[in-house]
Amino acid sequence: MALSGFFLLFFLLQHLTINFISVLSEDGFNAASHFMGTNPIVQIALQPVLAFGVIFHLIMGMRLELQNRSARPVKYAMNKPEANSTWMSRNMIITGIMIFLFLGMHFYDFWIPELIHKYAHQGSEFLSDGVTMRYWQELHDKFQDPVRVVLYVLSFVFLGLHLMHGFQSAFQSVGFNHNKYTPIIKKLSNIYAIVVPLGFIIVAVFHFIFDAPIFK
Repeated sequence: MALSGFFLLFFLLQHLTINFISVLSEDGFNAASHFMGTNPIVQIALQPVLAFGVIFHLIMGMRLELQNRSARPVKYAMNKPEANSTWMSRNMIITGIMIFLFLGMHFYDFWIPELIHKYAHQGSEFLSDGVTMRYWQELHDKFQDPVRVVLYVLSFVFLGLHLMHGFQSAFQSVGFNHNKYTPIIKKLSNIYAIVVPLGFIIVAVFHFIFDAPIFK
């Protein structure tokens, strides 16, 4: 669970980096997206690993949740979980499921249309070099719908809540627990859990409000 979490933490940072380029430069985002969408190493080797990592992380999370519940089928007569645990740690399965539902919408918006263009229609308009490349425009058009923007923002809020506990929990799960370094990891966890989802929110809101990137 922890190792798949580390993998997904790295992927989120990489994914945000590319998405945030769309705020700065249309040509830069087109070039980066074209590379990721056509590079055989990314498409053939890394993309299946990513899909496996997401599914594995979800299944392990549900499995651990069931194990925790079955370990104590009879509830405490008096239980105040908020006294010794955070809301995020007690509801990781809820935030995880919300993120998984968001992925379904995200795949519907971007990944499935890309596959259709790439393999079914073989549309050069979507994947070719130069002025005909429309990665930025595809992203921009999706976020013209205010309902979609709100759903994306809510999803990233759930992602932040999930990361708030998941980041530091992953280190503890692999045995990295030290009086000196654990407080630092907790601070990094909070920073990551705020900055990364906020970055995705900025991208969505930017495309909804503005018609062009910051730099031409």
